[in-house]
Amino acid sequence: MKLTVIIVSYNVKHYLRQCIDSVAKAIEGLDAEVCVVDNHSKDGTVEYINEHCKNVKMIAANHNYGFARANNIAIRQSESEFVLLLNPDTIVGEDTIRECLAFMDAHSDAGGLGVRMLKCDGSDALESRRGLPSPMTAFYKMCSLCEKFPESRRFGKYYMGYLPWDEPAQIEVVSGAFFMLRREALDKAGLLDEDFFMYGEDIDLSYRLLKAGYHNWYLPAKILHYKGESTQKSSFRYVHVFYEAMLIFLRKHYGHLSFWLSIPIKSAIYVKAFMALVNMQYSSIRKMLGMSTKIRKKMPSYIFIGNEAAISRCRKLAANNGLSAQFFVGDEISMPDGHQSLMEKIDHDTLTYVVYDKGSYKYKTILRNFSTMPMPNLLIGTYDAINNIIITDKEIII
Repeated sequence: MKLTVIIVSYNVKHYLRQCIDSVAKAIEGLDAEVCVVDNHSKDGTVEYINEHCKNVKMIAANHNYGFARANNIAIRQSESEFVLLLNPDTIVGEDTIRECLAFMDAHSDAGGLGVRMLKCDGSDALESRRGLPSPMTAFYKMCSLCEKFPESRRFGKYYMGYLPWDEPAQIEVVSGAFFMLRREALDKAGLLDEDFFMYGEDIDLSYRLLKAGYHNWYLPAKILHYKGESTQKSSFRYVHVFYEAMLIFLRKHYGHLSFWLSIPIKSAIYVKAFMALVNMQYSSIRKMLGMSTKIRKKMPSYIFIGNEAAISRCRKLAANNGLSAQFFVGDEISMPDGHQSLMEKIDHDTLTYVVYDKGSYKYKTILRNFSTMPMPNLLIGTYDAINNIIITDKEIII
């Protein structure tokens, strides 16, 4: 078999199903399989996917094993030439996986491959290309020097901002949201380190691939990454797990550093974690005391684009949910540029979700239309006519 796509999920059944749908279109005609490892979800994910996605192999864990261990379970059961680790909160363009496989076949030195991940407004996610978080690189990142000098080869190495976005390039760290691996390289470097529960395992594996003599590559093939829909990033658990992963990586790969050199790095990690917790606690107290000074946000508006049948059903959904919406009949032939041709009808001061009917537009077309001209107040939405469901980065509307 050529490829095994492994998706680890936890309480994101609707995002997962959309991801599987995009993958199914992307691997059509390929010798490939899809394996989902569910980390003991409480939202009925296993039953839902078994009912609606017949060609998916489901592994239902009886505990939340975390990202690394869950992926390893599926990797051990697979026998394909390549393995793709994929987050459930992603949408893959129809050509993306083929482009990646062709690149891997043409570059025998490639151990790992990442892609051009888009945020929900169509802009590029910095995590698409990263450098190894060596002590100094991590220090520059935590001291905000990386943010101030993003294109510097020294201060901006964490996100490798000096690399072009539209050309393949060698990178050091591949994101676990889309991580294509050569089986031969994985056998040499070893599986994901299960000491990492949810963060850092992609950095660790990327480093071990490099040490095994392979290169990691970035390819400008596009996917959408909702970026952690299943993770509560405002929770104390997130802060603990994230910064603990940084410490694990530091101890594992830079434990040989002198005591005095490691002090500022560890101190910066602890300070960052402490400040994050303090800010969360402060916000919670203000809310409890009714002291929040946040201005009440305007409700988002919606623009629906699709065929006549889909638009008719979207009108009913919008009415039932009290949405402020505009509706436009169009498809890839009659309106190939989608929302780009409707700019004069969009209120750019209001957060607007452009909801594309998936029966009228390909995923790659939706991603292209957004990435051509990203705007912070215009976000991607999709409509699935078969299940009569709208998916955005913040909500599921049924």
